[in-house]
Amino acid sequence: MQNFVIITAALLGGIAIILGAFGAHAFKKILSAEKIESFEVGVRYQMYTALTLLALGFNLSFEYQSERVAFYLFTLGTILFSGSIYFLSFAEYWRKNLKFLGPITPLGGLLMIAGWVAIIIRFL
Repeated sequence: MQNFVIITAALLGGIAIILGAFGAHAFKKILSAEKIESFEVGVRYQMYTALTLLALGFNLSFEYQSERVAFYLFTLGTILFSGSIYFLSFAEYWRKNLKFLGPITPLGGLLMIAGWVAIIIRFL
């Protein structure tokens, strides 16, 4: 499980770097400043999760259920949170109505918060 967590962290981190670079350069040509700002929030939180998972991967054994639950909550929460922000940032450019993704963003945030709660529970 440790290797899987570290690999997931590396994937999320690498993708965050790639998306951040595109956001800083290529996407600035096609997205408004407001959309770029939102996109960067998604990248930032994705990187926060990657670093968190990296720390967890190197420091936890994942023998406790709360440790495994934290991993899944952080990962799913980040996919929902950052992923929905990425798609919403491009909705106008793609001329697509993706407003249905709006409620997905806070759900992802709640899952990430729940991941932190799972870590607290582990150490209580």
